[in-house]
Amino acid sequence: MLDIRFIRTHPTEVQENAKRKGYDVSIDELLRWDKSKRELQQSADELREKRNVISSKMKGGRPSDELVAEGKALKERLGEIEGALKEADESFTRLLKLVPNMAADDVPVGATEDENVIAKVVGEKPVFDFSPRNHYEIAEQRDWIDKERAAKVAGSRFAYIKGDLVKLQFAIIQYVINTLGDEGRLQEIAQAAGLNVSLKPFTPILPPLMIRTDLYDAMDRLEPRDDRYKLEDDDLWLQGSAEHVLGSMHADEIFDEKQLPLRYLGYATSFRREAGTYGKDMEGILRMHQFDKLEMESFTIGDDGLKEHMLFVAIQEYLLASLELPYQVIQKCTVDIGKPNARGIDMEAWLPGQDRYRETHTADYMTDYQSRRLKTRVRRENGDLELVHTNDATAFALGRIMIAIIENGQRQDGTVAIPAVLQPYLGGKFIL
Repeated sequence: MLDIRFIRTHPTEVQENAKRKGYDVSIDELLRWDKSKRELQQSADELREKRNVISSKMKGGRPSDELVAEGKALKERLGEIEGALKEADESFTRLLKLVPNMAADDVPVGATEDENVIAKVVGEKPVFDFSPRNHYEIAEQRDWIDKERAAKVAGSRFAYIKGDLVKLQFAIIQYVINTLGDEGRLQEIAQAAGLNVSLKPFTPILPPLMIRTDLYDAMDRLEPRDDRYKLEDDDLWLQGSAEHVLGSMHADEIFDEKQLPLRYLGYATSFRREAGTYGKDMEGILRMHQFDKLEMESFTIGDDGLKEHMLFVAIQEYLLASLELPYQVIQKCTVDIGKPNARGIDMEAWLPGQDRYRETHTADYMTDYQSRRLKTRVRRENGDLELVHTNDATAFALGRIMIAIIENGQRQDGTVAIPAVLQPYLGGKFIL
């Protein structure tokens, strides 16, 4: 959440930012509760101090009736103040949690996702001497995907992934782990992007697939709850992406500055209801209730947060280009970047079977918005204690990137050409 001190000194800017992001919150009302809370807190502190004085006078002898009456009156008054303070604090906290993070200065202002900006288009779309097919047509023919039996077992929008497609998924995973664990490769990526950043490699992580309500809420990723899966008899949710359980793992911790940046590459099976999906999105494995992702997460000092975001974007471009996939980079507008985000970038790979670009990656920069509620901090070398900045970004959503590989690498006989960088992880095979 935002620092209330910032909101007090910039109320107009905060209100305008909330409006541009599409969030209905009254900053004036928030500040009224903030003022009431502070005044009540001051009154409560003064009454406690007076009670302490009276208590000290009552020691060592029989107190006077007047002193007893005064103590009783103070106790009753303090109870009233504490009740009002609890109400004020709850109302203040509820409104403060509704205030979105401030958008970065370069985020385009827009009221719908149609106002997102195409920042870059990279690569040549493949040209076929036959009519390209949808990934699902190819995968069904090759017995790589079985949704019919998955529906029998688990319901719609689940799938059995089979055979060579499983091998391809694990090849992609190993390729990304090796790439992001290689300091030399990170240096190559950073230099190409003109970034002066730490070259500290990513630590691979297999995280829990469940998260407690309080931490999910603190990450500001619990909403919309209708898109999440709750375990009926437990205070646990199935996470919707690996960053939900990576960003929260250092709650209530203090780093030493020399530990940062701390970079994780998390692999997790994730779960979303994907309510409202219809039409072409229901075909194949584009939008599933269960899907596998490789997600980047990092913790940095505030000065390095934006550079880290740019590094994540550069890594995403490198990975897409290394698979020889045409793609475009989208700078998301204010209404589309998300409540905790200061900045958001999407990448969309070209899918010949759909004759359109589809989202495969997103990169989110949250500044200290998440770490404030998580209480994840860093002790700087000068001794100051500060909130860390967090970044998360897709390395690969495995289902979607396999769709892109199948559709761009398809051949008329139904076989699929494998990108060169993945061939060593498939025993040298160059065709599926």
